[in-house]
Amino acid sequence: MSTVADAARRRRSRSKVTDVAPTHEQLLDAVRSAATVADHSELRPWRLLEFRGDDRMIVGRSLAEASGAEGHARDKLTQKALRAPLIVAVVVSPRESRKVPYWEQESVASGVAHLLSLVLDDEGWGVFWRTGVWTRTPEVAAAHGLRDGEQLLGWLYVGGRDDDEGKPRKLLDPERFVSTPSS
Repeated sequence: MSTVADAARRRRSRSKVTDVAPTHEQLLDAVRSAATVADHSELRPWRLLEFRGDDRMIVGRSLAEASGAEGHARDKLTQKALRAPLIVAVVVSPRESRKVPYWEQESVASGVAHLLSLVLDDEGWGVFWRTGVWTRTPEVAAAHGLRDGEQLLGWLYVGGRDDDEGKPRKLLDPERFVSTPSS
């Protein structure tokens, strides 16, 4: 029986995926699981945008516009949106709260994105989380229809994966990152 720890150790970003993607219903099921992330006051300060088919070009064109690229460089940047059959934009959608500050709500949205990528990976899909310097530009926000106060965290590119697992994931030495208050 596989555990969550096993799934986390197996997970890795897959920048090359095949043209097969989870169905809308499969995505909803994965989101249902990812929504169990710790969420102070259960504000659900996030939402996801699902891009398939030609809608993926919204992502590519907005990145190209934000970058100011022209000609071949613009076309190349636009075409990067076609690297996966499904793109899921992760949006921080903060809620009014006197108890839960913005940073905590953004952390919840990040947790949903990470847990969603883990769930999809565990279900056999290839996933990579794309961000970059243009993620929070006005051009990208407008193209994604972001509301006042919302910010884009990035995109999960999702598709099929081949059976080639490649190199095993390199695990870090936890001793380097865990300490006590006196150390």
